[in-house]
Amino acid sequence: MKKIIIINGLIAGAIVSSMFLITHPLFDKGILNYDNGMIIGYTSMVIGLSLVFVGIKTYRDQHQKGVITFGKGVQIGLLITLVASIVYALCWEVSFNTFASDYTEKYTQHYVDKMKREGASETEITQMRTEMAEFNEYYKNPIIRFGVTIMEIAPVGIVITLISAALLRRKEFLSAT
Repeated sequence: MKKIIIINGLIAGAIVSSMFLITHPLFDKGILNYDNGMIIGYTSMVIGLSLVFVGIKTYRDQHQKGVITFGKGVQIGLLITLVASIVYALCWEVSFNTFASDYTEKYTQHYVDKMKREGASETEITQMRTEMAEFNEYYKNPIIRFGVTIMEIAPVGIVITLISAALLRRKEFLSAT
């Protein structure tokens, strides 16, 4: 079971991390922005975390004779999600501390510009700047930043885990025989 969790978790984390690394230059060139980039980011998480399904199915078919309980499927899926989330968060830490250290400033400016385009009042913009300044101060702490990054990907993995465990507990669903 450990081998299945580690392999699938590392591959899932590598997929999500590589998509981030591939798309980051597109932000700098203005091809992507924080609105459409979020769609690409979460799509890559779903693609990468599809390995949760693969891991649960592999364990069911190769080690459990085609039968797995919902609880065991959830356990395997959450552990794969944990490994993938750690890989993703470590990748972000390296990125943030090397070539993406201005992320919070760019993110804040993007939303200030967006609020202005949408006709927000100066009071609303000032309030948002204040909130972002407070967040950016917390975000300087690597432990908080790591936790925030984990919380970006973990909910996606939890949803995929629950769906996968529910489907794969049915012996006839994509049976190996």
